Amino acid sequence: MHRSLFLIPASKQIWKFVTLQSQRHCSLTKFVGLSSINNRTTMPAEKRKATFAKMANAKQQKLQVIKEGKREREEGWLQVVVAEQRKENKDLKFNKKRLRFLSQTQKIKQGSEGVVYWMNRDHRVQDNWALIHAQQLALEEKLPLHICFCLVIPQDSKLATIRHFGFMLRGLEEVAKDCSALNIQFHLLQGSAGELLPEFVAGWSFGAVVTDFSSLRTPLQWVEEVKKGLPSDIPFIQVDAHNVVPCWVASDKLEYAARTIRTKITKLLPEFLTDMPLVDKHPHTALRTAKPVDWAEALSSLEVDRTVEEVDWAKSGTAAGIAMLESFIDLRLKNFSTQRNNPNSSAVSQLSPWIRFGHLSSQRVVLQVKCCGKSAGESVSSFTEELVVRRELTDNFCFYNPSYDRVKGANDWAQKTLKDHAKDPRQYVYTREQLEKAQTHDKLWNAAQYQMVIEGKMHGFLRMYWAKKILEWTSSPEEALAIAIYLNDRYELDGQDPNGFVGCMWSICGVHDQGWAERPIFGKIRYMNYNGCTRKFDVAQFERKYCPKDL
Repeated sequence: MHRSLFLIPASKQIWKFVTLQSQRHCSLTKFVGLSSINNRTTMPAEKRKATFAKMANAKQQKLQVIKEGKREREEGWLQVVVAEQRKENKDLKFNKKRLRFLSQTQKIKQGSEGVVYWMNRDHRVQDNWALIHAQQLALEEKLPLHICFCLVIPQDSKLATIRHFGFMLRGLEEVAKDCSALNIQFHLLQGSAGELLPEFVAGWSFGAVVTDFSSLRTPLQWVEEVKKGLPSDIPFIQVDAHNVVPCWVASDKLEYAARTIRTKITKLLPEFLTDMPLVDKHPHTALRTAKPVDWAEALSSLEVDRTVEEVDWAKSGTAAGIAMLESFIDLRLKNFSTQRNNPNSSAVSQLSPWIRFGHLSSQRVVLQVKCCGKSAGESVSSFTEELVVRRELTDNFCFYNPSYDRVKGANDWAQKTLKDHAKDPRQYVYTREQLEKAQTHDKLWNAAQYQMVIEGKMHGFLRMYWAKKILEWTSSPEEALAIAIYLNDRYELDGQDPNGFVGCMWSICGVHDQGWAERPIFGKIRYMNYNGCTRKFDVAQFERKYCPKDL
């Protein structure tokens, strides 16, 4: 996964996955390394000295900062490549395993005036399997095509910030512009889908409703409310446009760890990791047009917390997401496999905000990394493991575990060990307010928190350290989890997403992990400390860069 997301340490199974992708190179490298160490007792002294010097140099390289190099291709090349690929696959058939019917009826109502795609999670026009299917249905019936989005702002919630809603609304503005060029009507509805959508469907005489898929509690509730409100003769179809392998196809149960879902997903990739057809200009024009949206007014009138400001480094929308993907392929991908755990190095994709809001398709990202980043070697397979296996594991966890954001959602062993050590004395105890303002004794933790507050992102390796320290410095596991999720969801641009929930659950509750040596407070939950970070990267450099100002 792209490293604004939580990074879960690699296991032996991941190494096996990598060796399958590049068996000759990876296996030889591992074998040589082991031989150099195991034969030290019989190796000549001079050669042994040279060997250990080489190992020391390798460790030093690990701590070095890798910066972005120069581009070898003209900026904007990826947009052209992707457009051509879509045109070439214009007539690609839709795999119906990507959808599931939420209604009893499956036939489009006769005499209807259109098909509507209720856009929820995936805010893009191209590379969107839900919209692709909706257009194909409309073409079969020679009907107009519509998209609607229901804008809901939680009341009295500190999680409703201009950072998130501004990014989302600007992305939707791009969607509306794309729709206009393609003869697709875009509707922005103000309010809950459960309250508005059934009446909207009836008023516009739509013959079918297509929606995308989210594994989170609130969107699932919206789907159920719409399902209850729609007439029985209107087909209601859900398409997983977010995952490469649809969540319900990858597995029909809660998976224990990455190793239990990896084989399932890998077997299905030849079927689902395909090219994607073009959403073309729609030939059937609607007799009634959607109400024009005043986007400037919509943005200025948002009743959200504006103290958590928008960030400069991430421009919303699919075009900006493709540009960030291009820069990753050109400049950072080659360093991903070796430098992704170094917060000072330029090695991660930074794509998580665009994937979280559905501006970018993860399937498109994987296809382009595999196609255009071949020279990056092992980094391609490492990145694919994180973006596909690890990220889709988080959707599995949230979809099949209703308690995905609570301690009771953890495995029994983890709940027991946390309970056994809940009363252990803490050397430091901080309030949520102190943590939010980066007022702890730990300079590295404060720097990571400060970066998250001002930039809306935190390096994946530091997110693990950050969350585990919250467990160490609060009065209970329940409080620690609630604070970690609150801070992540309030400040991270990619917050309020399965990756964030599972990242906090992994760090604090051992989800998708194993038991480790027992220690105070953590019990058998994996432990991380400051000294361990100093062995990974130049901690002092990071602390200097993000020394907290007043928050």
